Amino acid sequence: MTESRDTDIPEPAEFQLEFADLPHLLRAWRTEAGLKLGRGKALPQKEVAQRMGVSERWYRALESGAQVPLTLDTLTLLAQALDLGPDERTALYWYRITEVSDERQPSDDGGGRFGRLRELVDAQTTFPAYLIDHAWNVIAYNALMAGWFPWVREPEANLMRWVLQNPESREQIVDWKKQAALYLAQLRFALFRSPDDPTLNDVLTSVQHEPDCRELWNAGPRIIAFRQGGKFRLSLPHISKTELVVTAQVLLPAYRPGARFVALMPA
Repeated sequence: MTESRDTDIPEPAEFQLEFADLPHLLRAWRTEAGLKLGRGKALPQKEVAQRMGVSERWYRALESGAQVPLTLDTLTLLAQALDLGPDERTALYWYRITEVSDERQPSDDGGGRFGRLRELVDAQTTFPAYLIDHAWNVIAYNALMAGWFPWVREPEANLMRWVLQNPESREQIVDWKKQAALYLAQLRFALFRSPDDPTLNDVLTSVQHEPDCRELWNAGPRIIAFRQGGKFRLSLPHISKTELVVTAQVLLPAYRPGARFVALMPA
């Protein structure tokens, strides 16, 4: 794929039509389904309709963006027809089911829910641990996390921006390109859930100015909901003379939609 120049990067409002709309994802998923089946091309709309047990006209209307009824049973048939993985299914169901977003929650509540979560982070003395919001802004971190990654102490520290834009991350994350692709897949899921979120759109716009990130983003419609158990290889000479291998154990606080508590544990 030919790399675009920075001047060709769409603004957030334009770009969100490329990935946040269900029709775009359906076309991309049809292509991936065809490749999985060894066809070398996208599954025809007619075949997807047959797999679902609906008319081709109905499916064409859905993929064109028409307002058609979508029950959970219909979405399940659609996911099966396109051979979607668990993360893609989560995104698809999110199109039908809405939850309270972080935008409606206060950034903090005077020592309430975030306050108790901060206490949970501080209480972790064995593994690096941190708390982030829906846009990967660092809310809290323990002493071990700050020792491993001093950048978390910076004002407005953001995990997604650090991984994708800070040159330091390319030295400390051993398999940076692979991990960057996984972070971008999580960003795509977050934007599918909240396409109008200004912070997420700002992150997307800024990382698109990184040629490597733009290439990875344009490589395909990969979506990851949450990276529970994701493995990382780290090079942190100030902590260890040998390479560190850790897994990210992710917990989702019930009353803080979008927030994630993460502990980095030995693999």
